[in-house]
Amino acid sequence: MNAYNRKAPLPPNAIQSVVRLYTEFKNQSSVLNRKRNERSMVGEAIKRSVQEKDEKAKQEAMQTAKRLKEEITDIEVSTSQMQSELLQLALAIPNDTHPSSPLGPESSAVTLATRGPSPIPADPARDHVSIAKKFNLIDFDSAATVTGSSWYYLLNEAALLESALTNYALSVAIKHGFTPVTTPDVVRSDIARRCGFQPRDNAVPPVSQSYHLQSLSSSSPELILSGTSEIPLAGMFANRLYLPQSLPFKVVGVGHSFRAEAGARGADTRGIYRVHQFTKVELFTVTDGESSEKMMEDMKEVQQAILDGLQIPYRVLDMPTEELGASAYRKYDMEAWMPGRGGWGEVSSLSNCTDYQARRLHIRYQPPPPEDPVSTTPPTLFTHTLNGTAAAIPRLIVALLENGVRFDEKGEPVALVLPAVLRPFWLTDSSRNIVEWNS
Repeated sequence: MNAYNRKAPLPPNAIQSVVRLYTEFKNQSSVLNRKRNERSMVGEAIKRSVQEKDEKAKQEAMQTAKRLKEEITDIEVSTSQMQSELLQLALAIPNDTHPSSPLGPESSAVTLATRGPSPIPADPARDHVSIAKKFNLIDFDSAATVTGSSWYYLLNEAALLESALTNYALSVAIKHGFTPVTTPDVVRSDIARRCGFQPRDNAVPPVSQSYHLQSLSSSSPELILSGTSEIPLAGMFANRLYLPQSLPFKVVGVGHSFRAEAGARGADTRGIYRVHQFTKVELFTVTDGESSEKMMEDMKEVQQAILDGLQIPYRVLDMPTEELGASAYRKYDMEAWMPGRGGWGEVSSLSNCTDYQARRLHIRYQPPPPEDPVSTTPPTLFTHTLNGTAAAIPRLIVALLENGVRFDEKGEPVALVLPAVLRPFWLTDSSRNIVEWNS
């Protein structure tokens, strides 16, 4: 029912298949171990027959060894195939869902708060593409020649705005105790799958949204361009066992996100709202199981502090089941008002993944020892992981341009009014003098 409520793209009878395959895999593994033990015993028998110069016993043992080798090879192949099928099915099963998450599609989202200044009326004249063209801020034509559609160059104040937004978001996160990290843009596809990052488009059959890198070596692991810096940040903690006093870990990563699916419909295709590559500042935390819900609220406070400083209207949504990614137990989205687009646009999200990613990445912690010295040491536990957007740069640029443009009496754009919190991070370029600062 949980997978059904989330509209998870599972094959028919996937859960039953996982149970069946797991039972068969355990049985096959037991048989394989028994055959390997028999092979070891036969090896000892061959050694004894050589020492005792018993040719008949030696030949019989060698025949048995040959038979066992063939049987073991066959079982290893079938077990490996079974394990691969089991892993593929298991990784597709989504996380549990928070009981407070609304049921249904995107329209069922619940508004938790509306913050910032009052939204100004929708106005096509505020479209960020038109503003960018007027002030020479974005070059789509050159990017189309160099790379293709949905790629772009940021120019002049837009390039400075990316740098200022990145450093501003970092500064707020650092003030809240997050450690800064720059992440690799290339990750193993296996790490992405274990994180639950498996976005697909609506094609039949579904097509991966990731960019896959081709290696000259067939033995090299499959690599992809990272779809979000959440993936390399989560991978930092893979295969680790932590002491409870070392938790939580709070990191803020700066990296690029690559999405092959940028061609959505309608207003999403226009400008830099949905693109193939963008800079993103990402919050990531690792906690114990009891603390993750509080950590989610704490991270929301950090995101709100960033958006509050930018002085743009935005709302906080509790996202419904059909909008939850495979790893998310609960998800908040933050949408900024974009008057040029004529609606709200997502600029941030926050997900509590509980132990979904930690189980797949083997991120564990040792619980405190029992007070009773007679009691046995408790088993290790899986951590909980959470991720949230601190700044998705192009979306914020869209919101700032459309809310901050100032027109003259003829209705022509003449200036960009930007929030004062960005001024300490602005690399001054006074040659054009089109930026004004809010107090």
